Amino acid sequence: MRWLIPGIGVMLLVLVAGCGGAEWMHPTKPKDMFAQDWNKCQQDIALDPKLQQGLRYMTLEATERCVQKKGWVLVEQ
Repeated sequence: MRWLIPGIGVMLLVLVAGCGGAEWMHPTKPKDMFAQDWNKCQQDIALDPKLQQGLRYMTLEATERCVQKKGWVLVEQ
């Protein structure tokens, strides 16, 4: 049962990503800077002892929060 909730979250994320075109946008940075910010956030999160258990959904959420703090916004097309 413990795997069911993260599994549903991942399935919903895949469905949303597959159905609608969404893109990360920043008001002042070019699109090619997103990968650098995303990778930096992933590196920072890898050092967080609370997220070192390897739960992909939690890591993905933390990475998305990190890039949002850097000013990136997920915009549906």
